[in-house]
Amino acid sequence: VQLQAFGGGLVQAGGSLRLSCAASGRTFTSYDMGWFRQTPGKEREFVAAISWSGKNTYYADSVKGRFTISRENAKDTVHLQINSLKPEDTAVYYCAARPQSVVLDIRVTFSTISQLKRYDYWGQGTLVTVSS
Repeated sequence: VQLQAFGGGLVQAGGSLRLSCAASGRTFTSYDMGWFRQTPGKEREFVAAISWSGKNTYYADSVKGRFTISRENAKDTVHLQINSLKPEDTAVYYCAARPQSVVLDIRVTFSTISQLKRYDYWGQGTLVTVSS
């Protein structure tokens, strides 16, 4: 599956952005989708994820209450609504796809969904810059 992330930009602290990631090439509902972010010199970190049906969502503690992940399976797109932006949210944001083969959408552990190695496909990243 190919992933194309977009929607990043420069925003003042307290502002909002909506990131989107469009998928193509494979059946979108075969994948859980995640968002990760990375700043120079740091490891890529988990931000949020959503299960293939949209039933289950997961968030890093640092973004709970401010970020909302959603997906539109009919449009093969996943979104990340980012509110109350802080300067420390400045990063390149990547979307990623984690293959799923189970029919039932059962909630998995945070440890499972947040691991980079669980995701086989990655988008190119979109830069979010938050000014103070």
